[in-house]
Parts: sequence; structure tokens; C-alpha cells
Amino acid sequence: MRGPYQSAMAIRRPDGSITTETWITFAGGRKWYQKVPILRGCFSFIDSLRVGYRCLMRSADLAGFDEEPTAFEKKLTERFGKKATDAITYLAMLLGVILAVGLFMLLPSVLVDLAGESIPRWSRTLLEGVLKIGIFVAYLAAVSRTSDMHRMFQYHGAEHKTIACYEAGMELTPENVRQFTRFHPRCGTSFLLIVLVVSVLVFSLVTWENLVVRVLLKIALLPVTVGISFEIIRYAGRYSNPLTHLISAPGLWLQRLTTAEPDTEHIEVAIASMKPCIPEDGSDQWGA
Repeated sequence: MRGPYQSAMAIRRPDGSITTETWITFAGGRKWYQKVPILRGCFSFIDSLRVGYRCLMRSADLAGFDEEPTAFEKKLTERFGKKATDAITYLAMLLGVILAVGLFMLLPSVLVDLAGESIPRWSRTLLEGVLKIGIFVAYLAAVSRTSDMHRMFQYHGAEHKTIACYEAGMELTPENVRQFTRFHPRCGTSFLLIVLVVSVLVFSLVTWENLVVRVLLKIALLPVTVGISFEIIRYAGRYSNPLTHLISAPGLWLQRLTTAEPDTEHIEVAIASMKPCIPEDGSDQWGA
């Protein structure tokens, strides 16, 4: 859980106990670029990837799922120490980004390009966007059927319920948290869907004359797309009006795939991760 000033991670240990670790959200204070519209969204996205991956690795370790390092990893650790761990972390992030670019940026463009002149130029970007969103939804639907991902989505639902309970001004107890919805407008799922929709508009300005050039330009414009999407979801999470309801609706629907109804054990962990993040000044800018 990410609070305005302090963030926390709670893990259910093999013996049933809960371990909570905390850290300063903005170590060294907020940088100037973290306050600039559009630009702050790009850096927030990168930071979320970095922190999210490290939390996954750390939680797997504490939960008893730590795997024996490979011979290559052992040699790197012996030679470079902590720098090797950091390098592996960033390499995994890079591979994840490459996979996402290939699946959601390259593949739709290739499929549309293969259709050739049978598709009018004005509709190519729209079709590309439809394919991109279709691949995204199909991917989520597929992974949500696995037992491990279902359990993770239960924790995701518990996070949303806990945040909603806090925002309603109620005491954070499993009984109170359980009555709230597992859907929340400020969610990574909603953010990714908005990124895909915004990309249709931004990438409509990119040429179709050369597929390689188009993909490279799309990658170059990705920070702009992410930045705009961040501002949209930030606005939708802060205000309640017909426009924000319209913006949030598709993402809230998609959360039916990425969240699941939690049990008490999931809610207890979510509460444990949120309590250290509650600021004394009453700020309510949360991230899960």
C-alpha cells in the first residue's frame, strides 16, 4: 500500500502471522518532476514497476516461496553483491516491458498491416486499438482462471475494500471493510485500460507508411500516452460527477477480472498494510 508519506507491505507468513515492512514513499522528498503534470505520470509509472517488482520478490521470500538461486545468479551475487540483485531486478522489468510492447503495440500493428489496403487508412488506428484492448481483456481473463492469480486478485479486492472503508471514515476492522465494494476508480487496472484508449487517439497521428517507423514512433510517444492517462485517472479519482463516472465505468467493469471477493485473512493483511500509511494530516491519496 502506498500512502502520501509512508508506504507499507504486509505479508501472511507460513505460520499465519502477518509481517509488515514500511518505507518512506518519497525518500529525499518529492523531486520537481514529480509535481509537473504529464511528466509526473511517467515517473510514477516507472516507480510503480520498480517498487511492485521488489515487493513481489520480497513477499515471496517472507511467505516461504523463495527459490534456490541459479548458478548464474550466485556468480553475479558473489562478484557484484547487491548491485547484482539490482541488475536482475531491472533486467526482469525490462523483459516485462519488452513483452508488453510486443504484445500490445507490435502485434496489433502487424495484424492490421497484414490486412493491407482492404482496410481504409482512417479506420486502421481504430481497429488496432480494438485489437489491443481485446488482447488485454483476453489476457486478464486467462490469467484470472489460475489458482495463484485468483488468490492475488483476492488480495487486490481486499486492498480496494480497505481503502474505501478508510475513505468512508469508518474504523478499519474486517467486519467494516467487508461491506464495501471491491471496485475502486484509482486502480492500476483502470489506469492500463485508459492508457490503451488514450493510445488510440495519440497514435492516430503516427504514420502507417512504414510499420517499423510506426512502432518506433509509438514507443517514443508512450511516455506522453502514460502521462495523459495518469492525469485522467487522477482527476477521475478525485472528483465525482457524470464525466468522471463515464471515465471510470470501463475500468470498474474490468476490475471484475482483476479483483475477487476476499476472505477475512486477505482483509486482515490489507488492513495491516494500510494502517502504517495513514497520514496524520488526513491526506487521502492512496495507491494499491
